[in-house]
Amino acid sequence: MKQLDARGLSCPEPVIMIRKAMQSADKEYEIIVDNVAARENVTRFAEHQGCKVSVKESGGEYTLSITR
Repeated sequence: MKQLDARGLSCPEPVIMIRKAMQSADKEYEIIVDNVAARENVTRFAEHQGCKVSVKESGGEYTLSITR
């Protein structure tokens, strides 16, 4: 599983990070973001790529688990 930390970054940086990560052969990814726009944009991008996304929220931070 590839883990990414995109806290403090505004869009489109988290989407670019996950897009680059998805170029690897990994099947699972986890990215942490700290704003709603990044959560929505990363979720939308991953689902558009055919991935399943689950989101956990804790203290204003969102952990997105993405599976191909």
